[in-house]
This record gives sequence, structure tokens and C-alpha cells, in this order.
Amino acid sequence: QVGLVESGGGLVQPGGSLRLSCVMSGLTSEDDAIGWFRQAPGKGREGIACISRSDGATHYAGSVWGRFTISRDNAKNTVYLQMNKVTPDETGVYYCATDPFFGVQALCATHKWRDFASWGQGTQVTVST
Repeated sequence: QVGLVESGGGLVQPGGSLRLSCVMSGLTSEDDAIGWFRQAPGKGREGIACISRSDGATHYAGSVWGRFTISRDNAKNTVYLQMNKVTPDETGVYYCATDPFFGVQALCATHKWRDFASWGQGTQVTVST
């Protein structure tokens, strides 16, 4: 069974930086694409950044391009999200997720996030003064 555990959230000032971690367990080779998703208060989840565990290919939402970086350390079974120059509207719960049906780009872009096979419990990020 796949396990995903997020950490690293907290309170950060606008313009600041934060790094989130997602520790993975129980994955098979089919669970290649891993993604970070954000759920703002009262809204659905949106794909922020996704990465392939095998070749490191990435996909980003346009709103975070150039500010956020997703990376993976396969030896530690961990995927990271480095968030720079954050803005208040990026407040929300950040989740990592995977589903063997979706590739990297599709995992981030699809609206079918409710159908994903595996989700973590989320970590709260609050961008505020």
C-alpha cells in the first residue's frame, strides 16, 4: 500500500521561501509520477508541480513557473517542493499524490484529482504578514 507523508508547512511572509517534503513508501515502478497539489480554502485541489521518479521530468502550473521547484531524492524516497517568492493567495493545504494511470503532465493538469489512487494527509502553508 502506498504511503505519502508531507511535512514542512508553516507560516511564511509574502515574498519568503519554504520547502515541503513528501516521504513515500510502498510505491511500485508503476507509481512514477508524483505531484504536489494545493487546496485553498473553499476550493478544489489544483496541480502545482509534478515529477517523474524515473527520469526527473517535471511539469509546473503556469502560476508557479520560475518560483517553485520540484525535485526528488530516490535514495530517500522523498519528493520536495521548494517554494520561493510566495504570495498570500498561495495559502492552503499542500498535498502530494500519485496515480499509476497518469503521467507527469497529466497528473498535474487533470481535473480528476478526486480519482487519484493515493494522497498524503497534507501540510498547511499560510502566507501572511
